[in-house]
Amino acid sequence: MRVDVIPYDASWPESFAKEAKRISRALGSVVSSIHHIGSTSIPGMSAKPIIDILLEVRSLNRLDGQTANWGNLGYESLGEFGIAGRRYFRRTGPLGLRTHQIHAFELGSRGVIRHLAFRDYLVAHPTVASQYGALKKRLARQFPNDIAGYMDGKDSFVKLHESEALVWQS
Repeated sequence: MRVDVIPYDASWPESFAKEAKRISRALGSVVSSIHHIGSTSIPGMSAKPIIDILLEVRSLNRLDGQTANWGNLGYESLGEFGIAGRRYFRRTGPLGLRTHQIHAFELGSRGVIRHLAFRDYLVAHPTVASQYGALKKRLARQFPNDIAGYMDGKDSFVKLHESEALVWQS
């Protein structure tokens, strides 16, 4: 997967809103809340142009029963995909590039709290968000064809600021 980090695109919130409506219509009462997360949710931040969505569900078992709906929405289901208690889905556009990814957790779980705290912290701390955007751009140049190298390069920054975000939020 090619790693491209681009300047903030003002259309990202609208892209999220459209996708959230599609998901909500398809999954109905399984969904409790849908949140825009990740770098595309941070105003002004450079990001990979992939809309990250956090789906809070009442039951992962009920969500797992929605396989046909995910296919109809154009998503590939990858199960926990390395994170216990999560369901991960990704959608690829007509050009073969990933456009959206969904991280689904049960309502109020640690995964929900962690993602929302990090997002809200970055919004409230634009200097940290700017540092994160600069790091992402630098890593994309360093690892243009190595998503693992890119992710590893962000890991310590994310862990540090996620920890700070959880304290800040409480």
